[in-house]
Amino acid sequence: MKIAIGVAAILLGTTALAHAEISDGVVRIGVLTDLSGPYSDFSGPTSVEAARLAVEEFNGGKSGIKVEIISTDHQNKADIAASTARQWFDTQGVDAIADMTNSAAAIAVTTMAKDLGKITLMSAPATTELTNAACSPTGFHWGWDTYSQSVGTASALVDQGKSNWFLITADYAFGHQMAKSLSDTVKAQGGNIVGEVRHPLNTTDFSSFLLQAQSSGAQVVGLANGGADTVNSVKGSAEFGIAQAGQTIAALNIVISDVHAMGLGTAQGLTGTTSFYHDRDDASREFAARFKERTGRMPGMIQAGTYSSVLHYLRAIDELNSDEGPAVAAKMREMPVNDAFAPNGRIREDGRMITDMYLFQVKTPEESTGEWDYFKILSTIPAEQTAAPLEQSTCSMVTS
Repeated sequence: MKIAIGVAAILLGTTALAHAEISDGVVRIGVLTDLSGPYSDFSGPTSVEAARLAVEEFNGGKSGIKVEIISTDHQNKADIAASTARQWFDTQGVDAIADMTNSAAAIAVTTMAKDLGKITLMSAPATTELTNAACSPTGFHWGWDTYSQSVGTASALVDQGKSNWFLITADYAFGHQMAKSLSDTVKAQGGNIVGEVRHPLNTTDFSSFLLQAQSSGAQVVGLANGGADTVNSVKGSAEFGIAQAGQTIAALNIVISDVHAMGLGTAQGLTGTTSFYHDRDDASREFAARFKERTGRMPGMIQAGTYSSVLHYLRAIDELNSDEGPAVAAKMREMPVNDAFAPNGRIREDGRMITDMYLFQVKTPEESTGEWDYFKILSTIPAEQTAAPLEQSTCSMVTS
């Protein structure tokens, strides 16, 4: 009896010690996103649900870890994002922040989190600065960026002989970097940028910009913007008959919810690059079905990336039985990424999670078999080609 009691005490003590490695007994993840602005449709509330789906799939892991998801709207303002993150870290016991739509907000938060040893899981911002000057040993950029969205689309269209481009660019870091990556690719392949105009975030009337693009005579009008800005500019181009007159519209940051909002009649023929399509394979279809049951819609690459980053983070915690930031970050880099979003992903030295991506064209209404059957996958872009080469990196973790 004494031996049995002694063994029981040891086991109880071991269990208590294991759970003590999780701060406050709970892993708290904050989804900091655009809940009401121009990016709320492809991120926002549905990214919060994607994070919850990851928690449900994780299901406590091997050790029965308790996980909580909280969320708030940063209103696309870096100061609000930073102050919210500071409050979450200092007073609410948040261990990691996910999504972070808006590049300026993401840079502000990941810089703060770096100093505090906290994890950032950035699936929504596009700027390559997050894995260059603003890189962090506890920061991860998940699945796509301005480089991936620009280079794949530009290369494909220039290969088709469409070498003269006019750019309509969002006038902030995201748009500038996307336009630069595209311009560099077009010029490297013998093409030309014949003109460019820049517009403010959340523009509703693109008439003047589109008229300049139309009069430029460019073969391709490249839209280096995103969210509601992409939707409005594509709708405007349809009203002006730009595609019907022979110019190609290349939407560099189009996601499936944008196509859904526009309708195939307007969006048909658009070319783009995506890191996720719900009809790719059995795993993607199973995740998409769960997401659609929860939200009433199919997931795009932002929501699927949020799900993947949160799930990978939790799996790393489960392996360590600890939520200590730097240790978890090291484990995340060590582990392969394998889930419904990224069946063959890995995390590079600079924190960029790379996986295969897909060049697509939006179907015509006649080609579609029904709601959400919107993309024709034209080719697979290997993971190693979806991010800027490491030899070009300015990240201190790469260059040191």
